[in-house]
Amino acid sequence: MRILLVEDDAMLADALVTALGQHDTAVEWARDAAAARLTLIDHDYAAVLLDLGLPGGSGLGVLAAMRARYDTTPVIIMTARDRLSDRISGLDAGADDYLVKPFQVDELRARLRAVLRRSLGRVAPVLRSGDVELDPASRSVACRGQPVALSAHEYRTLLALMEKAGKALSRTALEEAVYGSDGVIESNTVAVYVHQLRRKLGEDLIETVHGYGYRLREAR
Repeated sequence: MRILLVEDDAMLADALVTALGQHDTAVEWARDAAAARLTLIDHDYAAVLLDLGLPGGSGLGVLAAMRARYDTTPVIIMTARDRLSDRISGLDAGADDYLVKPFQVDELRARLRAVLRRSLGRVAPVLRSGDVELDPASRSVACRGQPVALSAHEYRTLLALMEKAGKALSRTALEEAVYGSDGVIESNTVAVYVHQLRRKLGEDLIETVHGYGYRLREAR
């Protein structure tokens, strides 16, 4: 099992990486909010252990970005904030559990097992446009019933367009959907991903709105 630990306390992070690693859990460590957001865009994890007070942003912001793109990965908040209002805010933001520091590793492992069991029955809405179907829960795409392999950037471009089917999205909005607001825009532009999506899913799928951006054509 591979999980992401988002924690700025190096001593605690080292201890958790070692302790969880003894139980067949591979732990990747992100030290701040920006690193967490970028890592979560490009990788799949069984679960996320998330601190709230992070350099460069809030843990709740990381969680909000995940849920906004239908990322249903189980999240356990780990924090010293023990007020009821903090617990409510974390759970309402989409966390699956809330663990107050300090805690025992055995309790953390038990809570991990619990959220993973619950996640097996989680359902996310399937998005459809004409012959194209996108399942956010499995991050899979099909065209005319046949699976289509997309890169991570192509998938996020398509997801953003399908969420706003029939509405124009600016290039800036698509760049944020692909790279995240904390990301650095790479040399390849959104135009490249749109070109690849047209090649894989049909030339008529995405319409260019000249001088602005792109729009997913509404199914006729």
